[in-house]
Amino acid sequence: MNNLDKFDLTILQELQSDARLTNAELAQRVGLSAAPCWRRVRALEETGFIKGYRAEIDRRKIGLGVLAFVRLDADRNTGGLTQAMEEAIRKIPEVVSCHYISGTGTFELQVVARDLDSFSQFARDVLLHLPNVKDMHTSFSLGEVKASGALPLSHLRQGAM
Repeated sequence: MNNLDKFDLTILQELQSDARLTNAELAQRVGLSAAPCWRRVRALEETGFIKGYRAEIDRRKIGLGVLAFVRLDADRNTGGLTQAMEEAIRKIPEVVSCHYISGTGTFELQVVARDLDSFSQFARDVLLHLPNVKDMHTSFSLGEVKASGALPLSHLRQGAM
Protein backbone atom coordinates (compact mmCIF):
# COMPACT_ATOMS: atom_id res chain seq x y z
CA MET A 1 0.00 0.00 0.00
CA ASN A 2 2.22 2.80 -1.26
CA ASN A 3 -0.56 5.06 -2.53
CA LEU A 4 -3.31 6.18 -0.24
CA ASP A 5 -6.60 6.87 -1.95
CA LYS A 6 -9.42 9.13 -0.77
CA PHE A 7 -10.99 6.32 1.28
CA ASP A 8 -7.73 5.60 3.12
CA LEU A 9 -7.22 9.29 3.84
CA THR A 10 -10.76 9.65 5.12
CA ILE A 11 -10.29 6.60 7.35
CA LEU A 12 -7.09 8.11 8.79
CA GLN A 13 -8.78 11.48 9.32
CA GLU A 14 -11.82 9.96 11.03
CA LEU A 15 -9.77 7.68 13.28
CA GLN A 16 -7.57 10.60 14.32
CA SER A 17 -10.70 12.44 15.35
CA ASP A 18 -12.28 9.48 17.13
CA ALA A 19 -10.46 6.15 17.34
CA ARG A 20 -13.42 4.63 19.20
CA LEU A 21 -15.68 4.63 16.15
CA THR A 22 -17.19 1.23 15.44
CA ASN A 23 -16.39 -0.24 12.06
CA ALA A 24 -20.01 0.36 11.02
CA GLU A 25 -19.82 4.05 12.01
CA LEU A 26 -16.46 4.46 10.28
CA ALA A 27 -17.70 2.75 7.12
CA GLN A 28 -20.71 5.07 7.00
CA ARG A 29 -18.55 8.18 7.40
CA VAL A 30 -16.08 6.97 4.77
CA GLY A 31 -18.73 5.88 2.28
CA LEU A 32 -17.87 2.18 2.15
CA SER A 33 -19.61 -0.95 3.32
CA ALA A 34 -18.36 -2.54 6.54
CA ALA A 35 -16.21 -5.36 5.11
CA PRO A 36 -14.09 -3.24 2.71
CA CYS A 37 -13.70 -0.58 5.40
CA TRP A 38 -12.48 -3.17 7.91
CA ARG A 39 -9.99 -4.57 5.33
CA ARG A 40 -8.64 -1.09 4.65
CA VAL A 41 -8.20 -0.35 8.37
CA ARG A 42 -6.34 -3.67 8.80
CA ALA A 43 -4.14 -2.86 5.78
CA LEU A 44 -3.37 0.60 7.20
CA GLU A 45 -2.39 -1.04 10.49
CA GLU A 46 -0.28 -3.77 8.87
CA THR A 47 1.63 -1.30 6.69
CA GLY A 48 2.36 0.95 9.66
CA PHE A 49 0.23 3.96 8.74
CA ILE A 50 -1.76 3.32 11.92
CA LYS A 51 0.70 2.59 14.72
CA GLY A 52 -1.81 2.04 17.51
CA TYR A 53 -4.73 3.38 19.51
CA ARG A 54 -4.74 5.04 22.91
CA ALA A 55 -6.75 7.22 25.24
CA GLU A 56 -5.75 10.87 25.48
CA ILE A 57 -5.57 11.69 29.19
CA ASP A 58 -5.65 15.22 30.61
CA ARG A 59 -2.38 15.40 32.55
CA ARG A 60 -3.74 18.07 34.91
CA LYS A 61 -6.70 15.87 35.89
CA ILE A 62 -4.27 13.17 37.05
CA GLY A 63 -2.14 15.61 39.03
CA LEU A 64 0.64 16.35 36.55
CA GLY A 65 0.47 20.14 36.55
CA VAL A 66 3.97 20.84 35.22
CA LEU A 67 5.09 20.37 31.63
CA ALA A 68 8.78 21.08 31.13
CA PHE A 69 10.82 21.27 27.96
CA VAL A 70 14.29 20.02 28.76
CA ARG A 71 17.27 20.28 26.44
CA LEU A 72 20.03 17.86 27.34
CA ASP A 73 23.51 18.47 26.04
CA ALA A 74 25.67 15.38 25.66
CA ASP A 75 29.25 15.40 26.79
CA ARG A 76 30.24 13.57 23.59
CA ASN A 77 28.10 12.63 20.59
CA THR A 78 29.51 9.23 19.75
CA GLY A 79 27.41 6.27 18.65
CA GLY A 80 27.69 4.15 21.78
CA LEU A 81 27.27 6.99 24.25
CA THR A 82 24.30 8.44 22.37
CA GLN A 83 22.64 5.02 22.20
CA ALA A 84 23.12 4.51 25.95
CA MET A 85 21.54 7.91 26.57
CA GLU A 86 18.60 7.09 24.25
CA GLU A 87 17.97 3.75 25.96
CA ALA A 88 18.03 5.34 29.42
CA ILE A 89 15.61 8.11 28.33
CA ARG A 90 13.15 5.58 26.84
CA LYS A 91 12.81 3.92 30.26
CA ILE A 92 11.72 7.10 32.10
CA PRO A 93 7.91 7.37 32.29
CA GLU A 94 8.00 11.10 33.14
CA VAL A 95 9.59 11.76 29.74
CA VAL A 96 6.58 11.79 27.44
CA SER A 97 8.47 12.84 24.32
CA CYS A 98 12.11 12.94 23.28
CA HIS A 99 13.68 14.17 20.08
CA TYR A 100 17.24 14.09 18.84
CA ILE A 101 17.73 17.70 17.71
CA SER A 102 19.96 19.82 15.52
CA GLY A 103 21.61 23.01 16.69
CA THR A 104 22.43 23.58 20.32
CA GLY A 105 21.85 20.51 22.44
CA THR A 106 21.49 16.83 21.72
CA PHE A 107 18.00 15.90 22.96
CA GLU A 108 14.82 17.86 23.56
CA LEU A 109 12.52 16.22 26.11
CA GLN A 110 8.99 16.91 27.26
CA VAL A 111 8.74 15.99 30.92
CA VAL A 112 5.68 15.97 33.18
CA ALA A 113 5.68 16.36 36.95
CA ARG A 114 3.22 17.05 39.77
CA ASP A 115 4.69 20.45 40.64
CA LEU A 116 7.92 22.47 40.47
CA ASP A 117 9.37 20.82 43.58
CA SER A 118 8.74 17.36 42.10
CA PHE A 119 10.30 18.41 38.80
CA SER A 120 13.33 19.85 40.57
CA GLN A 121 13.87 16.63 42.51
CA PHE A 122 13.38 14.56 39.34
CA ALA A 123 15.86 16.69 37.40
CA ARG A 124 18.51 16.36 40.11
CA ASP A 125 17.96 12.66 40.81
CA VAL A 126 17.25 11.34 37.32
CA LEU A 127 18.01 13.64 34.40
CA LEU A 128 21.38 14.87 35.58
CA HIS A 129 22.44 11.27 36.22
CA LEU A 130 21.68 10.03 32.73
CA PRO A 131 24.76 8.69 30.95
CA ASN A 132 26.82 11.28 29.08
CA VAL A 133 24.85 14.38 30.21
CA LYS A 134 26.98 17.51 30.15
CA ASP A 135 24.35 20.18 30.71
CA MET A 136 20.61 20.70 31.04
CA HIS A 137 18.40 23.66 30.11
CA THR A 138 14.74 23.79 31.10
CA SER A 139 11.75 25.87 30.04
CA PHE A 140 8.28 25.48 31.51
CA SER A 141 4.95 25.61 29.75
CA LEU A 142 2.90 28.53 31.03
CA GLY A 143 -0.19 27.36 29.14
CA GLU A 144 -1.10 25.18 26.18
CA VAL A 145 -2.23 26.94 23.03
CA LYS A 146 -2.54 23.71 21.04
CA ALA A 147 -1.76 20.14 22.00
CA SER A 148 -2.98 17.74 19.35
CA GLY A 149 -1.61 14.45 18.23
CA ALA A 150 -3.57 14.65 14.96
CA LEU A 151 -1.40 15.00 11.89
CA PRO A 152 -2.35 17.10 8.87
CA LEU A 153 -3.32 15.00 5.85
CA SER A 154 -4.23 17.70 3.29
CA HIS A 155 -0.87 17.36 1.51
CA LEU A 156 -1.75 13.73 0.73
CA ARG A 157 -5.19 14.53 -0.71
CA GLN A 158 -3.66 16.19 -3.78
CA GLY A 159 -2.35 12.86 -5.11
CA ALA A 160 -5.24 10.72 -3.87
CA MET A 161 -7.71 9.39 -6.39
